[in-house]
Amino acid sequence: MSKELHWMSATRLAKGFKKSEFSPVDVARSCLAQIRTHEPKLNAMSLVDETMTHAMAQASHKRWKKGEPLSLIDGVPVLIKDLLLVKGWPTLRGSKTVDRNQPWDNDAPSVARLREAGAVFVGLTTTPEFGWKGVTDSPLTGITRNPWNTEMTPGGSSGGSAAGLAAGYAPLALGTDGGGSIRIPAGFTGTFGHKPSFGRVPAWPLSPFGTVAHVGPMTRRVKDAALLMNVIAQPDNRDWFSLPYDGADYLKGLGKGVKGLKIAYSPALGYVDVNPEIAALVRKAVETLADLGAHVEEVDPGFKDPAECFRVLWFSGARSILGQLPPEKKALLDPPLADVVEQAASITVQDVFDANRARGALGTQMRLFMEKYDALLTPSLPIAAFGAGLLQPADPDNRGKWVNWTPFTYPFNLTQQPAASVPCGFTAAGLPAGLHVIGRMFDDRTVLRISEAFEEATDFHKAVPAGF
Repeated sequence: MSKELHWMSATRLAKGFKKSEFSPVDVARSCLAQIRTHEPKLNAMSLVDETMTHAMAQASHKRWKKGEPLSLIDGVPVLIKDLLLVKGWPTLRGSKTVDRNQPWDNDAPSVARLREAGAVFVGLTTTPEFGWKGVTDSPLTGITRNPWNTEMTPGGSSGGSAAGLAAGYAPLALGTDGGGSIRIPAGFTGTFGHKPSFGRVPAWPLSPFGTVAHVGPMTRRVKDAALLMNVIAQPDNRDWFSLPYDGADYLKGLGKGVKGLKIAYSPALGYVDVNPEIAALVRKAVETLADLGAHVEEVDPGFKDPAECFRVLWFSGARSILGQLPPEKKALLDPPLADVVEQAASITVQDVFDANRARGALGTQMRLFMEKYDALLTPSLPIAAFGAGLLQPADPDNRGKWVNWTPFTYPFNLTQQPAASVPCGFTAAGLPAGLHVIGRMFDDRTVLRISEAFEEATDFHKAVPAGF
């Protein structure tokens, strides 16, 4: 039994704790053993603190024995991306420029809610430096690899969290998403990742990339993501952008299915070149939802590629935090990131204002488009995972072009809508593909509901990488 504990869902673990089938200590041991076995080839963890993990698991075990768990995730292991503060652990953000010898006295809001709920912290997961790109490697931690094929990238920037989930390190993880950084690695690793409506999950300190950056749940099962949302989507006044707490129960109505929902399907957003194999897998997934009773209409939202708008806002954000570094610290940066910072020097105030106006127009257009539909479906990515250590497939010229191969994700950071990637199949080479589910602003529950309906109708989420 203990050998299988690390593959159990959070909801299954909670039932086991309640029935005393196993304890949080048993589960923590199983997860840590999985990490010790596979971490040398994956490199998904930037920090593992077995002492703290065992202490948190033992405290949870005592609560369950007394019948006094703090929440339904009390005792459940969780991975935390190394961009989020954890009290007592150095959050180095994948960078050699961050001084680890400083006080680490605060939890980020989502981390604080997890601690209050009794979750067991397993460790910090790898990220590219400051989460700047769509793959996961950094000067500090090296290259993170995909469990489905360790020659391939897991995507990024929450690639460590996604790889850890796919490898059975824990059932729950936290990620951040400023241009697809939850959904990209979820799509590449066959896991589930949800980018909540902006402000629904409080963030502090605020991302240097501004109001395109979200914090959200990453899991192997949709229901676990809903369970995690119930914990992390609670108020924290340190984030002045956070939405008023609405008390939503993300588990409620999760299993209602899709019958009667009006869903738009855009295979390419009108301008994306999608790999035929990926396109076929996504189309089949859309047909599955139609067979389940959704009213599906193939239609494009009608906007042009907002890549330039996104680049201006993203690059200027990078320069705002890194442009003033002294020369000796700039020399420590990931070279392509240093290049982005230099490129951003040519961005003017007028450029930023123009980009924000373009963003506003896109947001308005999508609000109006979504009046007709409960959700929009696209591929999560136009390609399958490519070589680990590359910034982009086939053309590693290292000038910030990760945006070129992530055209389905970043537009919905600009619009701030909720969006998720759910596994929808495998290529002939055995690499995962993802279905992208985009919801109306503030309607995270429908995104989760559609994702759950598709998951329940398919078996893709049950697949485990060979050797794990």
